[in-house]
Amino acid sequence: MKIKHFSILSAIAVALLSLSGAAQAGSSGGLCSNATLKGPYGFTGHGEILGLIGPDGSVHKYSSSLILDDIALVTFDGAGHFSRTDFGVIAGLPKGGQTTFNLYQSGTYTVNSDCTRTMQIIYTAGGPTPAGVEVDLEIIVADDGTLIESIASKGITASGATPDGITCPPYCEQAAQERFEGKKVLVFGFR
Repeated sequence: MKIKHFSILSAIAVALLSLSGAAQAGSSGGLCSNATLKGPYGFTGHGEILGLIGPDGSVHKYSSSLILDDIALVTFDGAGHFSRTDFGVIAGLPKGGQTTFNLYQSGTYTVNSDCTRTMQIIYTAGGPTPAGVEVDLEIIVADDGTLIESIASKGITASGATPDGITCPPYCEQAAQERFEGKKVLVFGFR
């Protein structure tokens, strides 16, 4: 009798906990929001810049693809904006002739309730990378908001040319295959 009574109570407790979690998720609008990302995240990136996307919508390859490696510190404000500083290497040379981290970047982000969405990085005047360069990322927020996985979905460059005659300007969208991962910076063991 005690075992049966204990089993019924256990089942009720599990059901109540499940309902409680569903109610909390529903009342907060889901698992994630812009507020999920707040504070500094260290990013690493790797990929290839393949060429320019021409007026026909297809990739016009550079004479050889350019390998990209990048590290960055991105600080999110919890309300859809961030500041960013990075140091990158393209084809074995510092990006834009960098000699130190490029502080001239900012951007916007949106996080849906299902923990997916976008980031848009914009380079501004004053740094080694020309103003107007842009990288758009599709992101997934994971591990309780401490991990961001992303891939580049769009890149705008300031100059370039392909062997088959596509030039920037006017065709300045790059074809790239790039992946970035960001991890929350922990301070004294706290997130």
